[in-house]
Amino acid sequence: MLLLISIISFLAIHAAPNSFFGAGELNPNMTKEAIAKLKAVYGLDKPLLEQYFSWMKNILTLNFGISFVSGQDVSSEILKRLPITLWMNIIALVVVFGLSLFLGIKAALKHDSKTDIFIRQLSLFSFSMPSFYLALLFIIFFSIKLNLFPIAGLHSLTPKEGFANIVDMAWHLVLPIGVMIFVGLGSMIVYVRSLTLEILKSDYYYFARSRGLREKELLRYYILPNLMPPIVTLLGLSLPGLIGGSVILESIFGIEGMGQLFYISALSRDYPIIMGILMITAFLTLLGNMLADLLLLKLNPYMNRE
Repeated sequence: MLLLISIISFLAIHAAPNSFFGAGELNPNMTKEAIAKLKAVYGLDKPLLEQYFSWMKNILTLNFGISFVSGQDVSSEILKRLPITLWMNIIALVVVFGLSLFLGIKAALKHDSKTDIFIRQLSLFSFSMPSFYLALLFIIFFSIKLNLFPIAGLHSLTPKEGFANIVDMAWHLVLPIGVMIFVGLGSMIVYVRSLTLEILKSDYYYFARSRGLREKELLRYYILPNLMPPIVTLLGLSLPGLIGGSVILESIFGIEGMGQLFYISALSRDYPIIMGILMITAFLTLLGNMLADLLLLKLNPYMNRE
């Protein structure tokens, strides 16, 4: 899968119009010989197939090349920005998981009540809300009008140390993570509610209720165990969307994460950075799906038996 992703990504990037040297080719002070020399330095004068195999050979040794723009090692550029993007997505994923379970089950248990209608409307609003638009609304309301949270960045202008620095960073991340959580809730709540309603209609649930079990026992032993496998599968499949969404939010909130780096590199056609981020993101996504499959086997050991 990684090999297939690398081939498609490599071909798509090089098929895009313009290139990193597009501005230089329009500059009257840049000669054709100088541009040809620069392309030779970066290996862009070779046939596309030869460029790909050369790049793959370096990737196998975890050498992602040198950035066209900064001249820095791609691996160090990405590793410097990767932790904040991962933390944002992990926190958002955990909160979305917890809130979706609570609200989805609550809506199903209160079927067709005011609570159910309110939660369904909330999920519809969340599902239809674009993340970039919600981010701008959050900035206008919470940052500009109420002055509660910073508009952008990861740190205050006055440098802090130790635990105060961690608190300051968390304060700056409240709005972007809040946007990620809200836009991720909609589809998950609807999914959990639908699955819970199916469980409530099942024979084994009716039998358990007829035995006089309390609601907490029904939830613990009958609803949650049957909800976990499909929810874990959905969470594994939702990882690419969360990581891809951070590209927009990090650009809006000025967070120096992997998403912002990808956006800037795409605009400048910095091929090594783009390919490095795509491969790392693909690896993390596939790893997340593999962990979801392993967790499914833990939840239901009979899944792999005929």
